[in-house]
Amino acid sequence: MLDDKQGDHYIGIDVGTGSARACVIDHHGNIVGLASQDIKTWQPYTGFYEQSIANIWDSICFAVKQAIQQCDVPSSKIRGLAFDATCSLAVMSRESDNPVSVSSPEFTSDCNVILWLDHRAVDETESINATGHPVLQYVGGRMSVEMEIPKILWLKKHMDPSKFQDCKFYDLADALTHLATGKETRSYCSVICKQGYLASGIDNGQEGWQLDFLASIGLEDLAADGFIRLGGINGQNGQYLSAGECVGPLSEKAAVELGLSPGIAVGSGVIDAYAGWIGTVGAKSDLGLDCPIGHREHVSHRLALVAGTSTCHLAMANDELFVPGVWGPYRDVLFPGAYVAEGGQSATGELIRHVVESHPASTIATKAAKTAGVHLYDFLNDHLRLEAQQSQVAHVSQLAKHFFFYGDLWGNRSPIADPQMSGAIFGLRSDQSISNLALHYYGTLEFIALQTRQIVETMNEHGHQISTIFMSGSQTQNDVLVHLIASACKMPVVLPQYVHAAVCHGAAMLAAMAANGVSGEQSKDLWGIMSQMSKPGRRVDPTADAGEQRLLQAKYEVFLDMCFKQREYRDLVEKRLSAAE
Repeated sequence: MLDDKQGDHYIGIDVGTGSARACVIDHHGNIVGLASQDIKTWQPYTGFYEQSIANIWDSICFAVKQAIQQCDVPSSKIRGLAFDATCSLAVMSRESDNPVSVSSPEFTSDCNVILWLDHRAVDETESINATGHPVLQYVGGRMSVEMEIPKILWLKKHMDPSKFQDCKFYDLADALTHLATGKETRSYCSVICKQGYLASGIDNGQEGWQLDFLASIGLEDLAADGFIRLGGINGQNGQYLSAGECVGPLSEKAAVELGLSPGIAVGSGVIDAYAGWIGTVGAKSDLGLDCPIGHREHVSHRLALVAGTSTCHLAMANDELFVPGVWGPYRDVLFPGAYVAEGGQSATGELIRHVVESHPASTIATKAAKTAGVHLYDFLNDHLRLEAQQSQVAHVSQLAKHFFFYGDLWGNRSPIADPQMSGAIFGLRSDQSISNLALHYYGTLEFIALQTRQIVETMNEHGHQISTIFMSGSQTQNDVLVHLIASACKMPVVLPQYVHAAVCHGAAMLAAMAANGVSGEQSKDLWGIMSQMSKPGRRVDPTADAGEQRLLQAKYEVFLDMCFKQREYRDLVEKRLSAAE
C-alpha cells in the first residue's frame, strides 16, 4: 500500500498541444488542485508547427504554482511528480545541453520542439516506408509523417552537418524529465524508442537499437558513441524505464523554478495518450466479467479512447499481437512484460470543429448558442433532438439515414494507414440552414463512431479481446457522440470520474508510483496504484432500440464501402494514366 499519511500529495504535469496543466492529488487519488497555462505555437510555414521548451517550462512552472495555491498544500507535502506530453520531438545540444533551433532555413529561432502534428517530413516518411524494413511492422506497416524518426531525418537533410552532429533527441516528456532531474534517462513509452529501440528485437529477441534500420534510412551516424544521441544502450550508456519508475530526485534548480522542495521523486513520463490510459481504464464499473472489478485480468478487455483534438486507441495484451495499421505491440511501456497497441484517428475533435466552422450556417448557429447560454455542440444536439421530435422519428439517427459522411480529411492513421485518404459526402445539398449544419455535424459524429468500430474490430480480429471502451478527454462532454460510439461498437463505454482531467490524473498516479518506489515501503506496481487511486466511472450502454441498431449496421456497411471505394477510384485513375504513357 501507499504510505497512508493524510498529508501526502503528488503532482501530475500534462503538456498538451496548446497548454500545460498541473494536477495535485492526495493519497486517495482525489484531485485537490488543477491549473493550466497556455503554450505558444509558431507556424513559420504551412504544415510546420514549432514550440519552445523554455516557453513550455515557464507554462509548467506557472501551472504547478497555481495548482498548489488552489489546494493550499505545503510544498513539503508533495512527495512526487511526473510528466506526460505530446509525442513531439525536442532537440538539445550534446555539448551545452541548451535548446537547438529546429526552424529552417536559418535555424536561429528559440523553437527547439517540432510539434507532433508538424507535417514537414512527408518526403522523408515516404523514403523510410519505401525500405520495407521489418521494423515498420511495429508501426502498423508504415511510419506516419507525425512520427519522430522522419523529423530527425528532415533535420539531417536541412541543418548544417556540424550542428546536426551536436544534436541529441528526446521525446518531449523525456526532455522535461531531464530538465527536472538532470538525468539522461529515456522512457520505453517514448516514440523514438518505440520506432527503433523496442522494435529492434525482431531478430534475436533482445532490445537495442537496430543499426541496419537506421542505415537503410540514412541515419547511421546516430549509432556513434553507442547511440548516445538517442539515449544510448540500456545498462551500458543509457537507462530505459517503464512508466512511473523513479528517475531520480528533483534538482535544486528545477525545485526553485517549480516552487517545490528539492529531492522529491520524479517518475518516468509517458506520451499524453498513455497517461490518459492510466487515468481512464482503472475506472471502477461493473463489466459483467467473472473476476473482481479491480482484477488485473480485466485489463486486456479494456480499450482506452483518449479523445481530444485527435483520438488515440490503446489496448494492452499479454502477447505480442501485430495489427495492420495499428502501432505496436510495444513491450514494457506501461507494465513490465505486457504489450500495448496504439491505434488512432488523426483528427476527431479537430474534424468536428472544421466541419461546423466551414458550414455557411456556422456564424448564425454560434450566435444562437451564445444567446441560449450553451456550447455550440450542445445547441446542435438539442436542435437534432427537437427535429427528431417534430419529425416524429424514434431516434436522431433517422434524420441522417440518407446522409453519408466519410471524414479522413487528414489521411487515415488506423486501421488502413493511408495518408492519401480524404473525405467524401453523399447527400450534399445547397441548403444553408442550421438544420443542414446539424445534419453535417451529426454525420461527423457518426463517422467518428463508425471508424472507432472499424479499429476495434480490426484489433479483435488479430487477437485482442476488447469488450469495453473506457473514454476520456474533451469529446466525452458530447453525450450524442458517446452514445454513438457505444451503439456503433456494440459495447459499453465507461467514463471516469475525472473525465476532463484523466490525462493529468494519470500522470499524477505515475508520481505516486515513483514516490512509493523510494519510500522504503513495499513497492506497488502501476496497476496497484491505479486500482487504489481510480474512482467509480459512469457506464453508457449501447442502444436497445432495434431500429437504431439496424440503421447503424447499414451505415457501417456504407462507411466501409466509402472507405475502400476511394482507394479503388485512385487506383483506377492511376492505371488509366499509366496506360496512356
